[in-house]
Amino acid sequence: MSLQLASYLDAVRAKTPLVHNITNYVTVNDCANILLACGGSPIMADDADEVEDITSICGGLNINLGTLNRNTIPSMFLAGRRANALGHPVILDPVGAGASDLRTATAKKLLAEIRFACIRGNISEIKTLAVGSGATRGVDADVADAVTEETLGSVVAFARRFAAETGAVVAITGATDLVADADRAYLIRNGHPRMAGITGSGCMLTAMTAAYLVANPADPLGAVVASIAAMGLCGERAAEKTEAAGEGNASFRNHLIDEVSLLTGEALAAGAKVTEYGC
Repeated sequence: MSLQLASYLDAVRAKTPLVHNITNYVTVNDCANILLACGGSPIMADDADEVEDITSICGGLNINLGTLNRNTIPSMFLAGRRANALGHPVILDPVGAGASDLRTATAKKLLAEIRFACIRGNISEIKTLAVGSGATRGVDADVADAVTEETLGSVVAFARRFAAETGAVVAITGATDLVADADRAYLIRNGHPRMAGITGSGCMLTAMTAAYLVANPADPLGAVVASIAAMGLCGERAAEKTEAAGEGNASFRNHLIDEVSLLTGEALAAGAKVTEYGC
């Protein structure tokens, strides 16, 4: 099944989706900026006294465990339940799941009590949530859990099973990105190694994916694929500019946000390296 990738970005630009973010305070500014750059609009709010009100006026909710703490955990559940009641898409970024008991337990409790439209993480984080095993090391996937050509078939089967169990689109991101629901899976081969050299590229991706989900409610699988392909393509284009100018990581981060703001649906369709698995 061929995805019309341009349409997903065009919908974001046309609708300016408002996204509520309970996210990582290390990268909160970058998440806000990437939402603005892609065509969305951010609200950052994590106090339990207001999150239900805030999520009520937004189109979707982004829950990120990056700087998890006892003050924000109740807010995640309050906002998640309200978003579910309103029919708004909720995305989970289980940063570091498996690295501590608190992170793992919180992520699993969220999965049990909140309905997610998408779960996005690296292979170790997703494995921890699905089967209780993974080799999470901080916020990075252990090399033993890397998605390779040799392991691809088993990882696709695993992702589709987890999607069927949760009802969510499962996005496993890394050198090769995999996005699956219970029935279909897509591989995305966009991106650049420089993206791993800055803090927050994954957090920014999750925030941007929330905007794509809000703007494309009829096709969450396609929305997630388009968002991940867009971020990867912009990473490639940002790396070209950075290297041509002889610049470093800080400039790359700025170029990445610039490229997201400049990306058109036509350019996304032309530059995305997306294939449906098994086709």
